[in-house]
Amino acid sequence: MRKIFDLFLLVSLLAVVFVVLLACVSMWQVRRDARLIAHPSAKADAAVVLGAAAWGNKPSPVFRERIAHGIDLYRNGTVGKLIFTGGTPKKGYPTEAEVGKRFAIKHGVSERDILTEHASTSTYENLKNTRALMRRHKIGSVIIISDPAHMARARAMAQDLGISAEYSAPPPSRYADSSKANDFFVRETVYLCLFRLWQLAKWLRGGQD
Repeated sequence: MRKIFDLFLLVSLLAVVFVVLLACVSMWQVRRDARLIAHPSAKADAAVVLGAAAWGNKPSPVFRERIAHGIDLYRNGTVGKLIFTGGTPKKGYPTEAEVGKRFAIKHGVSERDILTEHASTSTYENLKNTRALMRRHKIGSVIIISDPAHMARARAMAQDLGISAEYSAPPPSRYADSSKANDFFVRETVYLCLFRLWQLAKWLRGGQD
């Protein structure tokens, strides 16, 4: 009985150490990726604007910054197309992707240079559906646009899905400049930890996405 207790204690201790190390690494990754430059040096076939909240027919301030950054990359020739992602939490309202598309067209982006997916409800689904669009339209390279604190999780998920990408955050970001910036970083650290644990569980099962 004593040996069983000692073994349980050892396993519990190792689990705690693992989680603490994972949290530290995740926090470092979130901080590191939050320092990405606004304008990448390399060109790409398209920019992927990850979805964010839409207020009716209008993008939220955070989503508007992402869209505007994508438009900037399109205008300066860094990307040839824009991909907007995101569904809608309520029936009868336009999807995040549709709101992004309308905003971009209104600001001079040609409709033929815009691709959308309207089914996703999470970052992982944003990217998984984007991967399908890339394959369908033979898009080989992309720049993923999101907020600084969100970038590490977006990168981890894109890599999990086999998407080769560069990453760029809009300057300045409401996430970075907000009085609640630390809250965003803590939240993203937790989410990244949970995603890494999900990856580990998937690997142990030998599963695929």
